[in-house]
This record gives sequence, structure tokens and C-alpha cells, in this order.
Amino acid sequence: MRPSNPLFQPTPFVIAVAALAMVCAAPPARAVEPFALQDIRVEGLQRTDPGTVFAALPFRVGDTYTDDKAAAALRALFATGLFKDVRIEIDGQVAIVVVEERPVIQNVSFLGLKEFEKDTLVKSLKDAGIGEGLPFDRALIDRAEQEIKRQYLTRSLYGAEVVTTVTPVERNRVNVSFAMTEGDAAKIREIRILGSKAFSESTLTDLMDLTSGGWLTWYTKNDRYSRAKLNGDLDTIRAYYQNRGYLEFVIESAQVTISPDKQDVSILVTVKEGQLFTVTGVRLAGDYLGKEEDFKQLVQIRPGEPYRATAVTETTKAFSDRFGIFGYAFARVDARPEIDRATGQVALVLAAEPQRRVYVRRIDVAGNTKTRDEVIRREFRQLESSWYDGQRIKLSKERVDRLGYFKDVNVETNEVGTAPDQVDLAVSVTEKPTGNLSLGVSYSSADRFALTAAIKQDNVFGSGNYLGLEINTSRVARSLVFSSVDPYFTVDGISRGIDMYYRTSRPFNSLGNQYQIASPGASVRFGVPFSEYDTVFFGAGIEQTVIGTASGLPNQYFEYRFRYGERSNALPLTLGWSRDSRDSVLTPTAGRFQRVNFEWSAVGDVRYTRTNLQMQQYLALPYKLSLGLNGELGLGHGIGSRPYPVFKNFYGGGLGSVRVFEQNSLGVIDPTGAYIGGATKLNLSTELYFPVPGTGNDKSLRIFAFVDAGNVWREGEALTWDSLRSSAGLGLSWISPVGPLKLSYGAPLRKQSTDRIQRFQFQIGTAF
Repeated sequence: MRPSNPLFQPTPFVIAVAALAMVCAAPPARAVEPFALQDIRVEGLQRTDPGTVFAALPFRVGDTYTDDKAAAALRALFATGLFKDVRIEIDGQVAIVVVEERPVIQNVSFLGLKEFEKDTLVKSLKDAGIGEGLPFDRALIDRAEQEIKRQYLTRSLYGAEVVTTVTPVERNRVNVSFAMTEGDAAKIREIRILGSKAFSESTLTDLMDLTSGGWLTWYTKNDRYSRAKLNGDLDTIRAYYQNRGYLEFVIESAQVTISPDKQDVSILVTVKEGQLFTVTGVRLAGDYLGKEEDFKQLVQIRPGEPYRATAVTETTKAFSDRFGIFGYAFARVDARPEIDRATGQVALVLAAEPQRRVYVRRIDVAGNTKTRDEVIRREFRQLESSWYDGQRIKLSKERVDRLGYFKDVNVETNEVGTAPDQVDLAVSVTEKPTGNLSLGVSYSSADRFALTAAIKQDNVFGSGNYLGLEINTSRVARSLVFSSVDPYFTVDGISRGIDMYYRTSRPFNSLGNQYQIASPGASVRFGVPFSEYDTVFFGAGIEQTVIGTASGLPNQYFEYRFRYGERSNALPLTLGWSRDSRDSVLTPTAGRFQRVNFEWSAVGDVRYTRTNLQMQQYLALPYKLSLGLNGELGLGHGIGSRPYPVFKNFYGGGLGSVRVFEQNSLGVIDPTGAYIGGATKLNLSTELYFPVPGTGNDKSLRIFAFVDAGNVWREGEALTWDSLRSSAGLGLSWISPVGPLKLSYGAPLRKQSTDRIQRFQFQIGTAF
């Protein structure tokens, strides 16, 4: 306590206890005889609404006033935290409640703050009761100082100091200022692991995110000590051993020492490996609902192999999930090892206890401050008043998460106390901004500078509908696109998308002249979900293509314009299918993406078919590596007597195609020297991703090696091995604040003398 400070105020609890003690200790001679209240008055209020006081009082006009009710009133008023002093005076049959309000915080400021964003601290302090407009409490200020220091400790700023200054202002208010002296962050000087014999110390330290220093630690900050990161690293080391047969591996201690100047941190980990165990067999025990053979198919533990904790965990989880499919939400599956240390062998017994079968009584949704309940509920495959199905619940959570409207999605199963065969599902979400207004300038090696502007809203008015307006300008491509998507155009989940656009293409020929192709149009498409992962799309559109008359028009464009006119109209019909099981859209490491798009124009001036097929496969490899395979095939054909329209050609070369070759430079070369693409396209790409040294498991920054092959051919030209172009090289992938960035540098493996080579290429927002 600080009696000398004029702003010091006892806590509400202390005052309430003191007031209660004084009331209880009052001599009988001063006790108030019960009487009927004729009036209640409140004095001393400055900011607080009188209704707040009256609501806390346990008596009303006309009630019988007693000492017990007075004591209860004092407790209730002090409990509001709004008053530093409260007393009740009696004047005849009138109760006068005299209050003295606490000071109110007028302003909270920070001096010397560099490590954290101001808004982050303001929010955290307000959650703790320190914020503008809240009652001032010295005890909360002291706690705020400790919380700020604790936050600095998480950033390895052990020398950080916080000094709080409270300044009184008029009208019973105060300003609170936190002055920070942050100092320099402590760096990890040394990490030692003692007791390891089966694996070298360097092998184990390489598994850790924390590091003693590296050339990229300025970016990753992995040389700053963090208790949470250390615990994660210890779990990684433990899993590494237990997945290689060391069943009894333990971490005996993890000591962290800080130098006297609080600038260096040393970490010493002591481990006890134990002996190597080999699995001899797996036996099921308990009640498996008569489906033992089905459960045996889920066992991932293999006799004769070293004990693997991951396989045991995955097996027990698979068992629990299978029980959940049958409605047993609380099934218990225990893996009990039977260890023979003399022989270094272990037999595993998987004991199951299904408990009771339950059904879902109710599904509650909370946290959706903007998104409508129906937008979330329509993604649920688990229904109310039906048997609990763990697989459907997991699928429901994934579908809500894939909407992209929420930071977090959690589903909890709560027992119903009065009904042991029922559960409630509590779905909690945390909204995130779904609108985007962006203005910017981008640069690529192909298009040079380009202006981009976009207004997008993925969740218009919380309805789940998409609305967007995009403008893009570059040296060779410009567009204005309006798009709208209703994902539940029908109650069955059929989506509808509408696009209206105006696109222009302004390629260069070899003489440096630009010619323009303009394409205004509109389309409507529908998506029909045939399964939880498969969607079939179909639609129709109307499009006009205008071939300009600028100098340098390639011969094929000139001939097409001469034969069929400057303007060509088309009514294309589209049909497509897609399936996406990747674990991430931006940084995938596992899963597959497949799509097929078919476009058919049989009516109008332009008659053709255009097919595009693509498949991506990602494989997670040991040592934090991942492999990406990509194949894409495009086929275009003219219908009847009309040739395939040249302005519908495919293009190849550059990022997203065959790297090292200049963007869109593969394929047919017009006599004017212009690259006009072709009616057939083939792209084959392989990328091996590995983490940047010093970044740990950070997937936002990765290095990759690539091998590309492909080309573009004119209509009717055969696809031959000799005509393929190929390249290889290295690249960097970074999910930057302004979008995904991909850089590559390589060399051609197969090329022709006429090919244009561009060894270094980069682009923001490039796909595979």
C-alpha cells in the first residue's frame, strides 16, 4: 500500500469488508429500528447514472428498512467498483445514500513503445480493466505493469522497465501514462543437449526452432528465447526419439540461464534415452461392437518395426473417430504397452471402452457478430436430433473453416446433465474482416509496372455472398471485372456466379509495336456439389472480340480479321469439375488439386472447343521437405469449316509455365515476329521445397528447386518429345505482406536458337 500517494484508493473488496465490519460492529444503541421507507435519495453522483445505484439497492420505497438490508446495500454498491466510499444516512423515514465516485481514466498513453503495436496493448489493458472511461484502481495499475513486463519477457526483453505516472485532471479524472524502457532483446548464445548417444547433438538442435544464431534470425527472431517455443522444441525432440523406438525416453531437465547483463541466454537440456524397443505384436481388448475386423484395418502399428509413438497416437485417434461414427462420442481407447526390457521388445494392447451411445440434442452457434446463423448452419452435416457422428462433425467444422470468414472455428461437445444419452454441440467462431479495398502498384519482369485496384467483399452483409470489382492495368493486359457469387443460390447448395468484364490484350511484336485485342463480355455459371469434395460447374456467356487496326498486327490476326471481320461474337457454353484436398492454398505441403474446364461455342461468329485439364499433387517428405508436381494440358479446336480463333490461343513460357523462357514467348511465331501462342499447350513442373536455414518450420519463406517442361503448338501440330522445351533452377517463395512472391533463376535444358531466354523472373501473386 502507498498511503502517501493522494491518488491511492483501497480496493472495493477492502472497503466492502471494512464497511461490513463497521456495520456489524456497531453498538446496539445505534442500531436503526425497522421502519417503512417513504423515500430514497442519492447524493454525490457526478457521472454515474442514478439507476445504477437504485438497481443495486435491495430495498424500495414502501419496503421495511433494516440494518441487514443496509449492509447488503453497501456490499452491492461497493461491488460495482464505481465508488470509493459509500454510506447510508437516515433522516426520519428517508434513506439517503451518499456516494463518492472513483476517478475515471481520461486517457491512457505509452512512451518509448517500440516492440508492440499500441492498439494491441490498449486492447489487452482494457480487457484487464484499464482503459479510457473506466474507473481508476491503483491495484489494477500495478497488475497492468506486471502484465506489460510479462509481455516483454515473451520477446526476450528481460531488461525492460515500466514506470506508471498517474496525473489528476479536473472533474475527478486521471491520465495514466506508461513509460517503457525496452532495452535490447536477449539473444540465445548457446544450446546444449546432454545425454544423447543414439543421435548427435547437432542433429537434435537442428530439429529445434530456437537457434543460437543465423544469417536470417533478424527476420525469424528464432534466436530470442521463448518458453512456449522451448516447450515445443522439447516436444519435437521427444517425438523424434519416441518415433524411432525409444519408448522410455524422457527429458530430465531444461535449464535456462541469463547473463548478468540480461543480454545472453544459455539453454541446457538433459535427456535420458533409454533402450530401443521393437514391436512384436498388437492385440485388441475390450468392446469393439463386434467390428474387430474393421478396427484392425485402422491399425498403423507394424510388428517387427521400432516402436513409433506417432503410429500409436494415430491408431487410437482413428479408433475414437470410428466409434464416433457409430454415435459413441465419449469412447475411450487406451494403448497399454507390455514391455520386455530384457529382450528390448514391446507388445501393444489397444483397450477400448465405447461408453454410451448419444445423439445431438442442439447445435448452438456463438461469436458470429456479423455472419448470419444460417450461413454457418447450412455448412453443417451433423443434424440436430440425430445420432452423434464424429466424422460428420469434423467435416462440418472444416466446411465452416473453409468459408474464410473466421479466424478460428471450434466445436465442443457438451454433455446434457439431465440426459446422459444426449449432447449439445457448441460452435464458436471469431469473425475476421472479409472486405478488401486495395490500391497499389505491382511490378513483374513480364508486365513491368501495373496499377491494380479492387473492392471485394466475400461476405456481403453477413449473407455469405461475394461481390467484387477489379481493375488491372499492365503493359500487355488490362481488365475491368465485376463479379458476384451466391454460394447457396438454391437450398441444395447450388452456387451461381455472374461476371461482367472488359479485357484488353496489347502484346508486342518483334519491332516493338503494340496491337490491341479487346474482349467485352458477360457470363453466368452454376456450381453443383456432387459430393463433399467434388463440384461440377456449368454456365453460358456472351463475348465479343475486337481486333484492332494498329500497325504491327500479326499476319494470323490480319487474315482472321480480313475473313471474318473486325468484330467476332461468341456464345460459349462452359462445363467444369474441380476437387481440392490440399492442406493449404498458399503453402500446400500435402494433398491434391484437380480441375477440368470445357468451353464450347457452337453459335455465333466464333465456333470452337477449348479444354483445359490440370492436376497438382503435393507430398510431405522427411526433413521438412515437400514435393510439388503439376501437370496442365490445354486443347483447342475449330468447329466445322472455321479454324480455331487465334485470339483464344494458349500461351507458354515464364512463371506459371516453363520458367527461364520469356513470358508467353513459346509457341507459334508470326512472320511479323509476334508470339501468338497456339491451340495446344502442355506444362509439366516439379518443385522440391525446403525451409530457409534458420527459419525453422516457417512455411511463409521457402527455397525450392524446379524442373519445368512444356511448349505450345499450333492446331493440328503433333506433340513430340523433340519439340519440348525444359529448364531447371532455384527459386524463393515468400508470402509477403503485399501478396505471394515467387522468384526464380535457372538455365534452359532444352531450347532452340530462336527462343528468348530470361534466366531471372519474378512476380507477385504467381501460382504454381
